[in-house]
Amino acid sequence: MNNNIQSILAVTDLSAHGMRTVVRAASIAAVHGALLKIMYAPAAFAGPADADAAGGLGAVCLEVAERFGILVKRVDCTRGLLEEAVLEARWCDLVVIGDEPDRSLAAFFRGQPAERLLRAAQRPVLVVRLDAQAGSYRRMLVAVDLMEESRPLVDLACAFDAQADVELFHAFTPMHEGRLRYADVSAHVIDAYRHACARQARERMLWLSDASSARRNRVVSSVGRGDPARQAAVQQQYSQADLLVVGKRRRSALTDFLLGSVALRVLRWSTGDVLVVPHGLQAPSSTPAVRRSAA
Repeated sequence: MNNNIQSILAVTDLSAHGMRTVVRAASIAAVHGALLKIMYAPAAFAGPADADAAGGLGAVCLEVAERFGILVKRVDCTRGLLEEAVLEARWCDLVVIGDEPDRSLAAFFRGQPAERLLRAAQRPVLVVRLDAQAGSYRRMLVAVDLMEESRPLVDLACAFDAQADVELFHAFTPMHEGRLRYADVSAHVIDAYRHACARQARERMLWLSDASSARRNRVVSSVGRGDPARQAAVQQQYSQADLLVVGKRRRSALTDFLLGSVALRVLRWSTGDVLVVPHGLQAPSSTPAVRRSAA
């Protein structure tokens, strides 16, 4: 997993609300010395595109470049389609979009724009909800599942903003507790089983926080109990973390719809900014097919 952010794609409808996306993306680009690409699209990619708004994109790029002292490129796509954003995203290390929901019936089955963009492009997607005037993030909450894939996720989160406090969070649900209750096992045994699960979770959290990159940040860890997605959203509010980082396994839209996804439920329930990172993240694509598509 590449933790070095060299290029960022910000998608905005150029409204006052949508400009928060541009400001947040520009702040991150300034920290990492990255190229910022700004693309116009209607809110939630729900057309038609506004030709007048798209015409003002160049002025926004100049203003952002001067304000943040970064290199900014305008993406000349006037139709504002999600497919165009996907093609551009495959060349970038990070995609930054707003949280405007798609309320159409199709979105109920296909997912919200952030979900579809994440699934199609396989790039980290930052969904911006908070005002970015404060600059860098103050505190990040990283939701981990204690599997091997969580360690690269922690490394990426620590490299994402080196100045932020980092809290690793895991919520566990004892898988066999219901069976023990059904078998009329004593409360003492069930309580011992619950404590054993919590102890195992704390040991794995120590393994994650002991990563070399994590030690350069102010890192704490906490363990909760219950539904991982809901508990992560609650913990974000409790710890006042302005960014929640969560991993996403590669699955189809149908599978996510039928079985559910922790990352997507976190995205829907969280009240702050959310960075969703696909597991097995590779460097931006540079295959001939993608080059031809981008051209």
